[in-house]
Amino acid sequence: MGHDEDNDQTTVLRADAAPGTTPAAAPGATPGSEAAARRDRAVRAAVEQGVVGPAAPVAGLLDVAGIRASAAALHAAFEAVVPPGTPVLHAFAVKATPLVPVLRLLRAAGIGAEVASPGELALARAAGMPPTATVLDSPAKTPAELREALALGIAVNADNPQELARIDAMTRSALTGSPLGIRVNPQIGGGAIDALSTATATSKFGVPLRDEDAREWVVRAFLDRPWLTRLHAHSGSQGMPLEKMVRGVAAAYELAEEINERAGRQQVDTVDIGGGLPVNFGSDDETPTHAQYARRLKSRVPGLLDGRYGIVTEFGRSLLAKHGTVLARVEYAKRAGGRPIAVTHAGVQVATRTVYAPASWPLRIAAFDAKGLPKSGPAVGQDVAGPACFAGDLLAENRPLPLLEPGDYVAALDTGAYYFAQHYSYNSLARPGVHGFAADADAVRFAVVREPQTLDEIVAEAGGGTERDALRNL
Repeated sequence: MGHDEDNDQTTVLRADAAPGTTPAAAPGATPGSEAAARRDRAVRAAVEQGVVGPAAPVAGLLDVAGIRASAAALHAAFEAVVPPGTPVLHAFAVKATPLVPVLRLLRAAGIGAEVASPGELALARAAGMPPTATVLDSPAKTPAELREALALGIAVNADNPQELARIDAMTRSALTGSPLGIRVNPQIGGGAIDALSTATATSKFGVPLRDEDAREWVVRAFLDRPWLTRLHAHSGSQGMPLEKMVRGVAAAYELAEEINERAGRQQVDTVDIGGGLPVNFGSDDETPTHAQYARRLKSRVPGLLDGRYGIVTEFGRSLLAKHGTVLARVEYAKRAGGRPIAVTHAGVQVATRTVYAPASWPLRIAAFDAKGLPKSGPAVGQDVAGPACFAGDLLAENRPLPLLEPGDYVAALDTGAYYFAQHYSYNSLARPGVHGFAADADAVRFAVVREPQTLDEIVAEAGGGTERDALRNL
């Protein structure tokens, strides 16, 4: 086993990382330092071009080159461990960054979509994702969702026996081209973040394989339904050790082998191994990598990757997180109890998990001056506060940074996944605009991914978009 496989870097949430920025990439620079150099150039350009400023005090930035590089690296990682011609679908977990232009960019890079709601399916379809590159997973699919997916030919993983019974009835009344399977829970245990652990003994997802009679029920379900051809297991997520993720995949593979042996043929032809590769939030390094994970799977579960099975993956955070930045203007700088506080426009509305669970979701913060240049000066412990009206609205607490002043900027790093998805409208704070950027040798160019939310849109969403007084007329 190679050194990188032994280096199981799963302590991926670190609050003690150095907050400085990275200088321009030198010859032989690592991908992480090259991405950091692009990011720093984009921050300066965003200030100079008015992408952020007094009138737009918070914005999201997405590194298009970084996203393309991650997609290419994911393809290469699995191509290196399977025989040529093995069917492999990488389906991006849309919940991580549910933005249509991002999905279009991924589609052009050969990445499909994993969806878990009618809304996510609508986004995938708007992005032009073909049904053959789309997978529907959800623990609460309605009959209407199932009918739509089966009519379109989208792959569906049944979460439980009741859902499988619904699919039974639908396939009896109408033909479908959808690949169909069952999601199982290998019950291999959780990771560092309980709320994200999907393979615990009591997880709400899938058929729990270690429960009494459950494994035999799954095998019998396949033997009774020749059209069931897929198994799905998603054991990973942020904070999950790679070894446990591999154990979850191995459990699905062993079950597929058992089903095929008892069927006397290769009935299960595809294993969906889910996603959940953790992300390093402590530095610019991208670790663990998709290649490390693929090589570990090859070492521990070689039969899965010998060409007999098609493979589906559902990575989200690991594809996008390192390529996003939330950039916010410092409105005021004050002190309380002797501690400096930089009051910014980025808080709970864009970093909900970080604000409510800072120990699990700390973010690196980089400081920039009013011109968008990396801020210099001695590091001073200070709070980076958001705009919401409650005391815990902090991006960072007592974080050593060059002393921030009004008009400076703070950048919350590694926010390309989930931080643009989970807008929290506390205080009716507007959703910020999101901008993709390309940094070439001559300039940094921006393209709008999502327009900033307007006040009129906030009012309309709050029921004020018509002249009717709905409650008074009751």
